[in-house]
Amino acid sequence: MFTTSVFLTATFVCCAAGIAADQLTVLQAPQYVTFREGRWPISGEKVPDLVALTMGFSVQEDLGWPGLQVGPLFERPRATALVVVRGVNSLEFSQSSMSYPLEHPVPFTLDSVSNTVHTLFVDDTPVVLQLAPSEERLYMVGKANAVFEDLPVTLQQIKGRLSQEGSVLNSMPLNSLSRSNEVDLLFLSEVQVLHDIAALLLRHRHLAKDHSPDLYSLEFAGLEEISRQYGMDSQQFQDAAKILAEALQKFAEDLSSIYSSNAVVEVVTVKTFETALTRKSRSILQSRQSENEDNKFNLAYKYDFDYAVIFNIVLWLMIGLVLAVIVIAYNLWNMDPGYDSIIYRMTNQKIRLD
Repeated sequence: MFTTSVFLTATFVCCAAGIAADQLTVLQAPQYVTFREGRWPISGEKVPDLVALTMGFSVQEDLGWPGLQVGPLFERPRATALVVVRGVNSLEFSQSSMSYPLEHPVPFTLDSVSNTVHTLFVDDTPVVLQLAPSEERLYMVGKANAVFEDLPVTLQQIKGRLSQEGSVLNSMPLNSLSRSNEVDLLFLSEVQVLHDIAALLLRHRHLAKDHSPDLYSLEFAGLEEISRQYGMDSQQFQDAAKILAEALQKFAEDLSSIYSSNAVVEVVTVKTFETALTRKSRSILQSRQSENEDNKFNLAYKYDFDYAVIFNIVLWLMIGLVLAVIVIAYNLWNMDPGYDSIIYRMTNQKIRLD
């Protein structure tokens, strides 16, 4: 009896932990980008690699996650959007979507993916937009500079946008949220950003017709501020979570429509990050000391990830060139003048006549 009660208690705790876990949710994906059904957890630090693989790029380390199935080689999404929502473990979306548990929710960025897009498609000027309204952080590359030049990015600009025409305050019910509370306005300003990005893309549909993939990375913290202000059990938090889920669902549908069902839209919901995203630094003395420690055993340096590829290209190219030179030299040395060109034969005949 005691063993049975302990087993039931442990099972209940595990189920509760699984329900309360942070999640990665896929709202939209093309048919050739297949996410398998299951509850396979993925680490937070692997999310940038997952985004890179869905865009058709290679990564340095194997993802080792069975949730993403290998797709066709010559098809890639035209756009990928990743939205990070802080302050909640999961959101309830109206339509069916694929959700996976998120383990070790450490802060991450898509800078590596953005650099890859900018490097591979520098001539096509793709759209790369990274935006965090709560931190007033903005990064735009390529055609995004022209498309989103009127997009409000600072909190003051976004709050001013809420009082203009086409504001979300006039198009959605606020329920228990207030128009005068600063915390509520911060949350509503993030919803306004989603609405404005979709509206600008609808106005510039030609961006979806080029061959370069576009990248959108957004991070929202308004729901986290509402949970601190009112609590997670409050009516304000419940209404805000519902509004944000509907706005994200609408944003995913608009993005999929603009890019002709060739867009991937993913949402990461994180209650709290485990560690803060800080820039690592060290002094010169520390770096010299670490270098001496690393070279204490006279170890060879680590090879680059592409070393094997470059080595094979150079090796077989040199072997091919050497073999080609040997074959050509052998044929030239054993060439029969009787089978040479007509010019040589006529010249030889002229010499005989003389």
